[in-house]
Amino acid sequence: MEEDKIRRIGVLTSGGDAPGMNAAVRAVARTALTYGIECIGIRRGWQGLINTDFVPLTRASVGHLLSRGGTILYTARSKEFMTEAGREKAVNTCKVLGLDGIVAIGGDGTFRGALELSRLGVPVVGVPATIDNDVGCTNYTIGFDSACNTAIECIDKIRDTMQSHERCSVVEVMGRSAGFLALYVGTAVGATAVLVPEYKEDFETNVIERIRASRLAGYTHFMVVVAEGAGNAYDVGNKIHEALGISPTITVIGHIQRGGTPTGRDRETATRMGYYAVRALAEGRANTIIGTQEGSIVEIPIEEALKMEKHLQMDRYKIMEIMQFGNDHHSEFLT
Repeated sequence: MEEDKIRRIGVLTSGGDAPGMNAAVRAVARTALTYGIECIGIRRGWQGLINTDFVPLTRASVGHLLSRGGTILYTARSKEFMTEAGREKAVNTCKVLGLDGIVAIGGDGTFRGALELSRLGVPVVGVPATIDNDVGCTNYTIGFDSACNTAIECIDKIRDTMQSHERCSVVEVMGRSAGFLALYVGTAVGATAVLVPEYKEDFETNVIERIRASRLAGYTHFMVVVAEGAGNAYDVGNKIHEALGISPTITVIGHIQRGGTPTGRDRETATRMGYYAVRALAEGRANTIIGTQEGSIVEIPIEEALKMEKHLQMDRYKIMEIMQFGNDHHSEFLT
């Protein structure tokens, strides 16, 4: 029916930034315009929706965004939006701007905000973008591949000097509550050991003994990758020093992982997700999250999606260990 037609939508990015967010914004804007829908960029996430901080988006204004890291719409975490009064302000902004729906790009926190807004009558579609890849309803989140490649590039360079000086290095990567990034990176760089939040390791078995096994196998340099949620890299380095008498170099890669040019995978995935998000709104399927499952785009109701969990594939540890040590040093926890 004509009165139900979507005429104008908003798009925002919220939470931690991730490479590929700009590609998603571009896809949302250009798809909307193709459908004859106006697109308004909401700046600074949910806080921008409270403060009426916006910018109209055109095909030209979102040009040349595919290769840009960060987000042109900025991002923020809003304590005010967590209150009933703050959400009412956000709803009023939607009314003032005449927004018939919102595309929210971010992670679980962003989607919990989207759920609350949808309960107040504003149609919302979520697009998962976080370097942690920890959104339960989707196999993949925008930004993960780029962050992994950035970390891998940094560690490869660190390894060059570790080999030259025959030293041990402890590298801390992002991942406060999820170890997907750390385990992926650790496998890709051939790490001696990887520490993740999901697995409370026996430090002696899974770090010290692995370094010993590497040394006995003839290696003179060792790489330990630590997810930030699994421990402080400096503490890990001190434990290694106390146990083995070697003094590891410590590197915290930090926010470098969030920046830089997004990879082709993140650009392409962001483009597809942004397209399907707008199509869902235009066709009357709101209050969902766009995800990927087995390579295909899927739509999952927000409430259902937020109940879904994603577990670290511990068999990846087995693969990593076999590549490094072979079956002779097969750890007990992998059996």
